[in-house]
Amino acid sequence: MTTELSKTEPILDFLLISNFNLSNLAALLSKDEESPMIRAVTAPFGQVMQVLLDPASDLWSKGTQGVVVWTSPESVSPSYRRLLESEEAEPEQLMHEVDEFCGSIKAIPGHVNYIFVPSWVVGPFENRMGLLDMDLRHGVSLALMRMNLRLVEDLQNDSRIFVLDAARWIAVHGEKSFSQRLWYLSKTPFGFEFLKTAAAEIKAAVRALTGETRKLLLVDLDETLWGGIVGDVGWQSIRLGGHDPIGEAFKDFQLGLKALKRRGVLLGIVSKNEESTALEALRSHPEMVLRQDDFAGWRINWGDKAQNIVDLVSEMNLGLQSVVFIDDSPVERARVRQALPDVFVPEWPASVMGRKSALMQLHCFDAPLATTEDVGRTNMYVAEKKRRAARTEVASLAEWLDSLNIQVAAEPLHEANLDRATQLLNKTNQMNLSTRRLTKEELWSWSRENGNSMLVFRVSDKFGDYGLVGIASFRLEAGSQTDARIVDFILSCRVMGRKVEETMLHVLAVSAKAVRAQFLYAEYLPTPRNQPCLAFLLRSELTNRDGAAAFAWNLRQDYVKPSAVTLVFAASDGSVDRYGVQEASLLSHG
Repeated sequence: MTTELSKTEPILDFLLISNFNLSNLAALLSKDEESPMIRAVTAPFGQVMQVLLDPASDLWSKGTQGVVVWTSPESVSPSYRRLLESEEAEPEQLMHEVDEFCGSIKAIPGHVNYIFVPSWVVGPFENRMGLLDMDLRHGVSLALMRMNLRLVEDLQNDSRIFVLDAARWIAVHGEKSFSQRLWYLSKTPFGFEFLKTAAAEIKAAVRALTGETRKLLLVDLDETLWGGIVGDVGWQSIRLGGHDPIGEAFKDFQLGLKALKRRGVLLGIVSKNEESTALEALRSHPEMVLRQDDFAGWRINWGDKAQNIVDLVSEMNLGLQSVVFIDDSPVERARVRQALPDVFVPEWPASVMGRKSALMQLHCFDAPLATTEDVGRTNMYVAEKKRRAARTEVASLAEWLDSLNIQVAAEPLHEANLDRATQLLNKTNQMNLSTRRLTKEELWSWSRENGNSMLVFRVSDKFGDYGLVGIASFRLEAGSQTDARIVDFILSCRVMGRKVEETMLHVLAVSAKAVRAQFLYAEYLPTPRNQPCLAFLLRSELTNRDGAAAFAWNLRQDYVKPSAVTLVFAASDGSVDRYGVQEASLLSHG
């Protein structure tokens, strides 16, 4: 079954494969208007292995970008079926059957980028076995635990495949997760609300993989981060922690925010308050979980919150589409929601006792992995505050850049930096020449092809280390050994305007020259968000062809490295060279 959509934004084609009826899930995915748009098609149910093991099937069209493989455990494992019938099953055979099933999933054609496999759950008609539930050779519950663990272990090394925790969906909906009526009428085992949760989880996973997750969570203070009005009662008397159910709930909410920060989500404050009073509460209250350094930025004043959000987001060099705003006041939520439609403003429980749960149920912060750069992101923004403060102490931009002691380290793409490079490729929108999206395997394969060159860039200065924040690549044009075309030019917004862009172009020019290219070309492919890339190219001194989106550099001329930047080349073995000795060998891969 296919549900038609009439949307102008790109639509992802998904194939749903199952031994039961997933038509309701296909409809939910296809009719949901929240980005990304999905057009879901169901394979004939009960034909799981036939579809997985037939790459020539018409179902595997080249346009299929995502797959959901959702099965019942007894359809995959005859041993598990025997357990359901109160027969004995050998644990080793059970694991072997899971291994065979995982091998079939890995055989899904390579053009499919996203493969989601919901974990196995105990079915609606399975009887409890009491003390035998956890028996090694008879226990259904123990067998299912071991099968799910083996499922994750078998599939974790394929970056296209993600196991989704269906047991958590059952924990949300309880006995309403299943519908015996739907099972007998249409071979649909799950209730509609349960499938709505599954659809939301699948779409959140796709957003995470396509770089559409939110990055910045802005919170109010009074009655949001703590109980009471700090300006009226003083920090000593706000409700937070202690032997007080309300105070405990506020503290738990802060613990939830702290956990998000550890996953790489930036925290910020937008509050109507006296700044000095609010910051004193953050510094001084003994039960305060979040301290001043946990926040990447704030606007604490009596101004309009919508305008304060705009100002803070601009200062942090982010887009409004990256922002979530939480406030206890429905009036403030409505104001921000109306003035700034790109900002996600969730409805918020009136009772503080439901707020940590509401926070943990937000899908907008999902990410496929957490890199070192993610975990340390708040520290990077705190260091950025110090950089801005330093800028006020010097007379010019050039002097400020010189004072930062900026170091750019270029290194080849290798297995140790591949995860972060893939994340950066798929999440960066502003300074991004072509905005192409690739899986980890696709990126690695492209970088290994003859004639292709790819480098990643790390940036640091006297205030701290930004981590891996840039990617640049080019390919030699087919049939020409003199023309090199830039394929990727990607830089995190956190270091834009620091002469890192010019340094990357310098490295590309040196690299292309090292493989005897005579011209370096770049073609800007516009998106709704990458205008900063065009603005840089227009001021980069590259030749612009009659105002078009094409740029060129004659490699008989040197593209000069900015004097404010120290350039270092790091080999994949960890050795470092200051601009020169390893240059050609590092930059001429392919």
